[in-house]
Amino acid sequence: MNAAAETRDRIKTLTRHTYGPWARQKTWRAPVMIADAEGVCIYDDAGKRYLDFSSQLMCANLGHKNRAVIEAIVKQAEKMPYMAPGFATEAECDAVEALLSVMPAGLDKFFFSTSGTEANEAALKMVRQSKAPAYKVISRYHSYHGATLAGAAFTGDPRRFPAEAARCVAEGVRFAPDCYCYRCPFGLKYPDCDIRCARYLDYMIKEEGNVAAVIVEPVPGTNGRIVPPPEYFPLLRRICDENDVLLIADEVMTGWFRTGPAFAMENWGVTPDILTTAKGSTAAYTPLGITASGKKVSEFFEDEMFCHGHTYAYHALACSALPAAAAEYRRIVDSGLCRSAAAHLKKRLYGLADRHPCVGDVRGMGHFWGLEIVQDRETRVPFNVKMDKLTGAPLMTGKIAADAMKRGVFLNAWIDTLVIAPPLIITPDEIDEAVEALDMSLKIGDREAKDTGLPPSHSSEF
Repeated sequence: MNAAAETRDRIKTLTRHTYGPWARQKTWRAPVMIADAEGVCIYDDAGKRYLDFSSQLMCANLGHKNRAVIEAIVKQAEKMPYMAPGFATEAECDAVEALLSVMPAGLDKFFFSTSGTEANEAALKMVRQSKAPAYKVISRYHSYHGATLAGAAFTGDPRRFPAEAARCVAEGVRFAPDCYCYRCPFGLKYPDCDIRCARYLDYMIKEEGNVAAVIVEPVPGTNGRIVPPPEYFPLLRRICDENDVLLIADEVMTGWFRTGPAFAMENWGVTPDILTTAKGSTAAYTPLGITASGKKVSEFFEDEMFCHGHTYAYHALACSALPAAAAEYRRIVDSGLCRSAAAHLKKRLYGLADRHPCVGDVRGMGHFWGLEIVQDRETRVPFNVKMDKLTGAPLMTGKIAADAMKRGVFLNAWIDTLVIAPPLIITPDEIDEAVEALDMSLKIGDREAKDTGLPPSHSSEF
């Protein structure tokens, strides 16, 4: 048996005996076998190179094979990979010190888990315990907060539907309209809208009663990279304060310099009461989730039991990657590469939108962008709707992403939006390479789009 045939057999065994995530199992039959990865590139078993234009699942922020992070993990593995969370380790201490150096002021009490979903679960348990008898949590429709029952229950997109059957978990969840200027749910236009999307939350809080918290992604990740107007988060912070409601920022995707500053909420000068992060905390070299809280939450637990924990909480090996990753982020940011590459990426993506009639909107910040694909720019009719993802209907964005993969560029696609989120180490030349491939792939959408309407006005520009 030759190597290619052996690989096919191994993939067949893999797909027969494992569940493919977020997939109908009969369609999860031939995933690409990745044999190696380095820098901003991944390589399949045949040696073909792909430029990673989405940082895998928006988590490989430092690219692949970062020696400083790998060496920190190896050192810890040789010393002590695990110790029960009731003990202290140097790895935990180092991780806490690194977090204190990068977190927004006031967020200084942490719980360590192993994923963003778990980080959000911890946040929601903190909220419901510390704010009792208030128990309701307001999320937004364009949101994703995890795949566990509670995380999915607080998710606004259709991935919440399986969790809604667990009524005891979903009880008390309410959903608010989004700050989605391209498709304003109120039919208004910025800046004449008076930020109705934020003010409506004030109305919801007052009318609902017993609202404990509002949970938001600063820039929704898989739900379209929707950048809010500059007034949105300062106004939401004020509304939460006036109503004695906690503000949770889910920065699982937007954290760790992905949008420019260390954490996205800093773009608007707003500090949440709880901040969750994961993916970028170790740049995906180890699984680590963090729930960071301020005094409004932490002081409650001085005299009350914190009813939460995991066997792998504060996992020493997982923690060991964080200080090294934090130092690498600082080195890259200080070099100026992030700023120059982000500016170049923005320019090139705007250029794509100007050339392709299937691109309805381009929006984002830093290294975190989305291209919304539409049938008609003038009417903004999309190719797909949210339910298409669950029903298995073909997605136009999926076709475009598959073609880009053939051209040597990997990027994620979510229903109507192409996800552009390259590693922070990407260079302008590498951006050019990826954009040139995507330029060709977008012609697939152009062939089925009406060449009407003006190029996008770029709704992340306020």
